[in-house]
Amino acid sequence: MKEIEISEGIRYIGASDRETKVFESQYHIPNGMAYNSYLIKDEKNVVMDTVDKHVTNQWISNLEKELNGEKVDYLVISHMEPDHTYNIGLLCNKYPNMKIVGNAMTFRMLTNFFDINIEERKVEIKEADTLNIGKHTLQFFMAPMVHWPEVMVTYEQTEKVLFSADGFGKFGAIDTDEDWACEARRYYFGIVGKYGEQVQGLLKKASNLEINTICPLHGPILKENLEYYINKYDIWSKYEPEDDGVFIAVASIYGNTMEVAQKVAQILEEKGAKKVTITDLARDDFAEAMEDAFRYDKVILAASTYNMSVFPPMRQFLTNLKERNYQKRKIGIIENGTWAPAAGKCIKEILEQMKEIEIVEPMVTIKSKMKNQDIASLEQLADVILKEEKI
Repeated sequence: MKEIEISEGIRYIGASDRETKVFESQYHIPNGMAYNSYLIKDEKNVVMDTVDKHVTNQWISNLEKELNGEKVDYLVISHMEPDHTYNIGLLCNKYPNMKIVGNAMTFRMLTNFFDINIEERKVEIKEADTLNIGKHTLQFFMAPMVHWPEVMVTYEQTEKVLFSADGFGKFGAIDTDEDWACEARRYYFGIVGKYGEQVQGLLKKASNLEINTICPLHGPILKENLEYYINKYDIWSKYEPEDDGVFIAVASIYGNTMEVAQKVAQILEEKGAKKVTITDLARDDFAEAMEDAFRYDKVILAASTYNMSVFPPMRQFLTNLKERNYQKRKIGIIENGTWAPAAGKCIKEILEQMKEIEIVEPMVTIKSKMKNQDIASLEQLADVILKEEKI
């Protein structure tokens, strides 16, 4: 891997896992995952977080190379999730005089994971506390529930670097050449999406800082056009639509409901929809589906009836959205059923538990397979979903 430049005093020592195919046992990562860790070299040497167990060997090799025989004086723990803390015990054994910097919640969690005597090691900090290590001064800001309660970010005052914990992270190895927004959006709404209010709080704190570089715990180091990344987080954490378009989420058993969805997509495009995208909830990646649901301002949900309710992939999808505070969208419904269609009623009941959701009429009911007489209802639904009305 090409050496990653941050600055003379701040070195990248993280590593990427390209073998594991699923992150957190649920998110597909076709391009791997970066586990970022940083070393600040000064009168005191500071490691910013450790890494996941899958990249331990590469990480310790990177650390030792950058230390060049020197010791680690401090370990700063931004977030206690195991993909960032797995090697705390290893580091404590290797550097017996190393101090651990964290907040009160950090240390309560630390003893859940490790049998370490932290009383002589811990440096417990509070909001806006600072730690001077020579030319560099670290300042700490609490970020509770972004996305665990102990999370904090660190601002290095001299070089104006924000170590942003899981904020501004994305799926993919560190050197993956791909659009940042797509995988960062999928990552955000899958992992952080529930906590928009808390992300807004952190963004307000960050707005008072002069930031030249953002160093997240996953994904690339961000140095240019920081307004772009911060603006994306502002939109996402306010649950505002990002793009004008229609996302069609389909839960089809034998393919008949999918045929209806494809027809309505065709109608929407003919009527001038800027963007129409379809996801098969029974077969496609659920995190991609959530990403698109949050990305677009208009949604059509098409599902088969199952056990006098709704086909489970749709129920699971809506449950995932509800858990992530889904809101501020215009939604149309298509239900399918042979003798007693019930999917639409179930979908409505779940949607009505969400904030600022406009459920448009008519709800389209298909009996088993689309007929010519159903086209008029699909045309009407397309007209209503595309009508320029604010929620």
